[in-house]
Amino acid sequence: MKLITKNSDYAIRAISYLSGKKKPAAVSEMSRELKIPGPFLRKILQILNAEGILSSNRGKNGGFTIAVPPDKIRLTDIMLIFQEPIKPGECLIKKNPCPELGNCLLRSRLNSIKMMVERELYSITLDTLIER
Repeated sequence: MKLITKNSDYAIRAISYLSGKKKPAAVSEMSRELKIPGPFLRKILQILNAEGILSSNRGKNGGFTIAVPPDKIRLTDIMLIFQEPIKPGECLIKKNPCPELGNCLLRSRLNSIKMMVERELYSITLDTLIER
């Protein structure tokens, strides 16, 4: 089970980077500093801009800035933009669908673990990540 995708990771890194900037940052600068391929980063930044998390300015002194304070951005907000929600319905033990899914002894425990992970992820805001 992959918890955080590469898109989510890059988005989190980009937002964290921008939170420390006083002026707009160009994609080329961010790509170089964060070691993320430029076209890939540009696409992620455009999505974050469309979602209202970032804002962008064109022109010579243009670039991206953070539009929402980091303490108002939850890790789960970013994850839901770039990836599917965590699904406990898929068996973590077998590759093929289990015929015992309705009677599974582990299912309720796995659901409890999923809910615990979701609560923990929801409690993380980007400002708590940036502080570290």
